Amino acid sequence: MNDVIIAGGGPTGMMLAAELRLHGVRVVVLERLTEPTDHVRSLGIHVRSIEVMAQRGLLERFHETGKQYELNGHFAAIVKPKAPRLDSAHAYVLGIPQPATERLLTEHAVEAGAEIRRGVEVVGLSQDEDGVDVELADGTRLRSRYLVGCDGGRSTVRKLLGVGFPGDPAKNENLLGEMEVTAPAEEITAVVTEIRKTEKFFGLGPSGEGVYRVVVPAESVREDRTVEPTLEEFKQRLRHYAGTDFGVHSPRWLSRFGDATRQAERYRVGRVLLAGDAAHVHPPLGGQGLNLGIQDAFNLGWKLAAEVAGWAPEGLLDSYHVERHPVAADVLDNTRAQAELMSTEPGAQAVRRLLSELMDFEDVHRYLVEKIVAIGIRYDFGDGHELLGRRMRDVALKNGRLYDLTHAGRGLLLDQTGRLSVQSREDRVDHVVDVSEELEVPAVLLRPDGHVAWVGEDQRELDAALSRWFGQGEVL
Repeated sequence: MNDVIIAGGGPTGMMLAAELRLHGVRVVVLERLTEPTDHVRSLGIHVRSIEVMAQRGLLERFHETGKQYELNGHFAAIVKPKAPRLDSAHAYVLGIPQPATERLLTEHAVEAGAEIRRGVEVVGLSQDEDGVDVELADGTRLRSRYLVGCDGGRSTVRKLLGVGFPGDPAKNENLLGEMEVTAPAEEITAVVTEIRKTEKFFGLGPSGEGVYRVVVPAESVREDRTVEPTLEEFKQRLRHYAGTDFGVHSPRWLSRFGDATRQAERYRVGRVLLAGDAAHVHPPLGGQGLNLGIQDAFNLGWKLAAEVAGWAPEGLLDSYHVERHPVAADVLDNTRAQAELMSTEPGAQAVRRLLSELMDFEDVHRYLVEKIVAIGIRYDFGDGHELLGRRMRDVALKNGRLYDLTHAGRGLLLDQTGRLSVQSREDRVDHVVDVSEELEVPAVLLRPDGHVAWVGEDQRELDAALSRWFGQGEVL
């Protein structure tokens, strides 16, 4: 029997598979598609996801494939030329198309020992107190101790569980694709610049090798969004807005996306959990979707591994929902707000102008940017030091950098006193005695996801934090 079955082999599923394998969990990923998709829905990863890659030693691979861009603050397509100061050693955007992100994470998961099965579709499930039975489209069945649905916004796993997915249906729809054009580049730039003064969901931009990425509002919301648009639909909508179709031809891929905003009521039902788009969908404003899913997996992986290994303290696995559900709810709220601010209605435009003025104040600007790049998150661990519940940035140490110590996905006690102990939890928490000029506290305890679980120098207080997050001692 497998320890964990993951339904869905996108970035969320592959990130989760790799995280579980770091702890020796037997994982199989079931992906409906026979080949990875070439649809480029996401164009890059944000600061927190870049930090996640650095924490697992993957950042060099991503740098080799992607391109670093200055983090110019933006919210609802309000662009400010000067980025605010951010509490991160990786304060930039990494431009990398989604298929490349998925490929790199798949390679990471396979190297870690995950089993990937393509062309396999989940059609049924049932669970008992010991495990989950999964029925596949070919009639075969698999059993595992846990199942995680990472199978997208139309998640089969979520539907089979009967978990509610309340929210707002799509009111607007956009066409998105990559294709060649015959119009000169300078003509395209001039026309797009003029139209985007009012219509923010319109754009044509080069994506390399003579191919353009095209986005244009659709005429209406299609009831069945699984049906791909045609090139003729693109031409008609381009002519509607621009008076020309720019000679688009030879499409690489065509798709559609709407502004539906929904969130699963629960992220866990017994031995079945949800992550990524299976747990939440929202408009792609600010490029938060893929990043949110990767960060779901980063939060869930070590907790589920602890449950499988038998050392998880009571409530640890449930803390996945407790921590991540509010984060996604906030993303849904900020994308709703951005959508309203991008409306061409006079009232929305007036609020947009006001917000643009407010973003000239650095504190406002920073607050909004931190929302988008997900470094302002603070989980509720109770009262305590201002660092408690926040992720720790990649501080410089006397003997290296902090994130270099986190590649194995274990907890970490960074001890500047040399007097503390992890108390028989060496199998799950690394104890490092080192110092940092950037860290003005005696010691910090980090969870495997890099969030600060304790700050101080009192061993008894540390013991309580260790028990809360890492259980009662070595499991023999």
